Amino acid sequence: MKGKILAGKVLVQPQAAEEKTVSGIIIPDSAKEKPLRGTVVMVGEAKKDEAMEVKVGDVVLYGKYAGTELNIDGVDYLLISQTDVLFIA
Repeated sequence: MKGKILAGKVLVQPQAAEEKTVSGIIIPDSAKEKPLRGTVVMVGEAKKDEAMEVKVGDVVLYGKYAGTELNIDGVDYLLISQTDVLFIA
């Protein structure tokens, strides 16, 4: 993928939403929640006053309404600020 991410931003590929519950019930599309976990694909430079703590390949958890959804070359991504990352797994 060509391009550059701006300082303090992270490009995440969200993981697919769960298709079934633990007990085996199939979840319909209308009831699925937005995924809150994804894999970091690209990372921008560090901001002047803030070190970049995430790196490419990290699995991160982020807020429900965080970021901007993008579709690049037919693949869905989420562009978020590093400050929207809640947890690095």
